[in-house]
Amino acid sequence: MAKEQSAIKERQRTDLREPRRYKVTIYNDDFTTMEFVVKILTEIFFKSEAEAETLMLKVHHADKAVVGIYSYDVATSKVRKATAMAREEGFPLRLTVEPEED
Repeated sequence: MAKEQSAIKERQRTDLREPRRYKVTIYNDDFTTMEFVVKILTEIFFKSEAEAETLMLKVHHADKAVVGIYSYDVATSKVRKATAMAREEGFPLRLTVEPEED
């Protein structure tokens, strides 16, 4: 009888969920050139030239635009790289990482 009881396996519940996603937003300012914004979007966010120009114009007219949705680590890494690149060029470009709304 002891053998029968040990053969029964208890199921454990695992609550697996998708990892949370984060949106990266880029903001307009009066100093960062449009060409530099396109450069950031193509080199760091891997946007096509056309998509980068469309996003740049959206930022210019609406004061901000979401440039991508990533995992937390990827989002913060891209923001750090873009910010460092902007500071090297003397631009005050601002990007933020925020949780995506469900």
